Amino acid sequence: MKEQITGLILAGGQGRRMGGVDKGLQELDGRPLVKWVLDRLTPQVGGVLISANQNLPRYAGFGHPVLPDRLGGFAGPLAGLQAALAQATTTLLVTAPCDSPFLPDDLVARLHHALVAEQAELAVACAGGRAHRAFCLLRRELLPQLDAFLAAGERRVGLWHAALKVVEVDFSDEAAAFSNINTADDLARFAK
Repeated sequence: MKEQITGLILAGGQGRRMGGVDKGLQELDGRPLVKWVLDRLTPQVGGVLISANQNLPRYAGFGHPVLPDRLGGFAGPLAGLQAALAQATTTLLVTAPCDSPFLPDDLVARLHHALVAEQAELAVACAGGRAHRAFCLLRRELLPQLDAFLAAGERRVGLWHAALKVVEVDFSDEAAAFSNINTADDLARFAK
């Protein structure tokens, strides 16, 4: 199964809430956040791509292809997803944000099981009473729909998901795994 799936780490934002610094490169206990996510996601997939729009050489140093958005101006996670869907050669793509270092070790398996069982186009993780849209597994064949959505000027992930056959996957048993680090205070709180 994992050979059919490409992992995408979303690290293309501006880090506004982190004071304008690149969140993926901020260190937690001596390791950049993106490295935490790589260590958890890589064993679950056949290969990994990193979506980034700044510090590309530093991200490339982690040994995986780095893709800038095809749309300019930090257009959001869907722009990173678009670039990855255009590059991926597998039938499925799973996404995880660079600021969630504790993602579940069984994220991909559980999303994949639900996607297949429900014959869905996209599976999204849910916990704590809400969808965690940056953690999703989707079919690569959705690229033309995403291209059209972005070409129409839309950028909202939830709105795009609403147009698809989506299955929500309950991760209430691992809700803490979806904690994300958006600010310097968050970084300090999660440090050991």
